[in-house]
Amino acid sequence: MAGLVPAIHVYNAALPKVVDARHKARHDGKMFPPERIVCLTEETVETLYLLGEERRIVGVSGYAVRPPRVRKEKPRVAAFISADVPKILALKPDLVLTFSDLQADIVADLIRANVAVHAFNQRDVAGIFDMIRTLGGLVGAADRAQALANSLAARVDAVHERSLKLPRRPRVYFEEWDEPMISGLGWVSELIQAAGGIEVFPQLAARKNAKDRIVLTTDVIAAAPDIIIGSWCGKKFVPAKVAARPGFAEVPAVSTGWLREVKSTLILQPGPAALTDGLDRLAGIIAEWAQTAA
Repeated sequence: MAGLVPAIHVYNAALPKVVDARHKARHDGKMFPPERIVCLTEETVETLYLLGEERRIVGVSGYAVRPPRVRKEKPRVAAFISADVPKILALKPDLVLTFSDLQADIVADLIRANVAVHAFNQRDVAGIFDMIRTLGGLVGAADRAQALANSLAARVDAVHERSLKLPRRPRVYFEEWDEPMISGLGWVSELIQAAGGIEVFPQLAARKNAKDRIVLTTDVIAAAPDIIIGSWCGKKFVPAKVAARPGFAEVPAVSTGWLREVKSTLILQPGPAALTDGLDRLAGIIAEWAQTAA
């Protein structure tokens, strides 16, 4: 695949200006690729570490935990929908990486402060691969990013191939939040399918905003999932609370005890974690159910 950053052909007559521009950029401390990057979500942090470009990171989200050493190595400057903008500015970033409309207010504040910002918005597996490739291009590591994306794609394919051998496929309800009940989004739905499950609300998974994926107890009861997987966005999943919902005693997952948790740090960040440990956890739950059911 051709590199993400298109080649720029400069005629000889323009070379003095280009040299002057590069000299000025070097003098100002701003050269491509950016040397000082702040990551306001965890998936870009993990990706930069996997690319061997972690030295560029000068600030991270408080939710960044992959790899574990990041918590000791990088200062935390943000939660998810809030950030310490003065602290970010004090780090003098060349680039700030953000995610989705939920960080739009932070982005606006940074742009008004004349900071370069790139806002990602990946919501499916293909989008995760695109994020990796784009980030690689931004830091001058396009080839390594392509190799990383290819290896992760091969991993997902391998899990899917194994899932085709399962004796049965369970119906799976993935719950991203409990009050209100919110079903899983795009990449989660795709990974459930790759792991051998049948997503009970696939039509909702394509909706990017959480408010558009709210489900009622009657919806879940009618869907009759064999497995309920909870990943409550940073708080602990409580199976007993789910089982106590009105009418849920008749849901197969509840009556047979198949309520499981996948940590949000593994599955709710649209990056390498979801395609590795998150997918492995889903596949393990589904394979165990299939063996038991068989």
